[in-house]
Parts: sequence; structure tokens; C-alpha cells
Amino acid sequence: MVNAVIFDMDGLLLDTEKLLVKFWVQAANEEGYPMKREHALNIRSLHKKFAIPYLKGLFGENFDYSAVRSRRMELMREYLAENPLELKVGARELLDFLNERKIPAAVCTATDFERTKDYLTQVGIFERFDKIICATMVEFGKPRPDIYLYAAGKLGLPPEECMALEDSPNGVKSAAGAGCVTVMVPDLTEPDNELEKLIFARAKSLLDVSGIIESVNG
Repeated sequence: MVNAVIFDMDGLLLDTEKLLVKFWVQAANEEGYPMKREHALNIRSLHKKFAIPYLKGLFGENFDYSAVRSRRMELMREYLAENPLELKVGARELLDFLNERKIPAAVCTATDFERTKDYLTQVGIFERFDKIICATMVEFGKPRPDIYLYAAGKLGLPPEECMALEDSPNGVKSAAGAGCVTVMVPDLTEPDNELEKLIFARAKSLLDVSGIIESVNG
């Protein structure tokens, strides 16, 4: 049985992943590092404890993660001051479906709580989640399973009764590693053969997820 659904945020609920990738590249390039789109794709949802060594391996030990990340956040703030956040297709419909069936919903994100609350409030869905779980609440974020194990604990459920919705490889690895019923809703990349082995199902959009839940719960 699926007794709770845990949502990733960027790229899953919000159409922000494309912006984060763009601004990571721009910020790194401004600092003199030859980051390309594929490098930024690889750090989606990746906790800084893993992102820092990955980026230093690419661009040298002097890679200034803090400076690049700060600039990326600045670029994001500037963009959002002029442009509204976009909710992904099917998000409201899925939340309505869960509410009607009294299935709790949670968010499990690499973004800090303040920005998570701000973003979800802007699109009018913050109050619709029972729990908000951020990477800052655990020692190791994605792709380690800690954040999903923590989220399941906060929901009072074993991970295998929680469906996790993820768009990125690092998120999928985290959710599957925790033992959640992992559904991938691809955003910027499709699952490869390795990832296919970890997911319970692939959904074209959040509109498809209610049907997957019904197929599990009967």
C-alpha cells in the first residue's frame, strides 16, 4: 500500500531545474571555470558534501564552490524577481487526488527550508504538505538515502509504504536506497538502464501518478 507520497521539489513540483542548471553554468563561467551543461546536470539534487569533490575533480582543488553557489543563487533571485515560478503539469491535480483519499503528502528537497517555503508559497501549495524535509535536516543529502528515511520517519511510516516522486538520477538513487516505492517523472534527463532497475514506474507527468497509486492500492 502507498500510505504517503513524498515529492521532490525542483524539476518535479516546480519547473526550476532548467534555471538552476543554466545559472550554475553561468556562475561558474563568470568565475573562470569551464563548466558545461552536462556538469550541472550531474549535480542536480546532489548534496554539497558530494558536489564539492565532484566539481573539484573537474575544475581543480581551487574550485570555489561557495562563491559559485552564491552567484548562482543571486542569478536565480534576479530571474524570479522578474518572472513567476512555474508549477509542473499535474501538481495541483495530484495534490487534490491525495487530499480526497486522505493520503499524506510531503516534500523532500535539497533546497533549504526558507527558500522551499518561499517557492511553494508563491505557487500556492505550501500549506498542502504535511511535512517539509530539507537536506539541512540530515547529515547526508541525496543521493544517500538519509533524507528519505528521515521523511518516512516523520510521516510515521516505513519507507516501503511511501511513494517517492523524483525527476533526477541523484534523487532516484536516494529514494530507492531508502526502500521507497520510487517513481521517476523525468524532467531534463530520461532514466538510463541503471536507473530503470531502481524505479517502480516512470510517469510522463504528475498527471499519471494517481493511476500508478491506484494500481498499487487497488
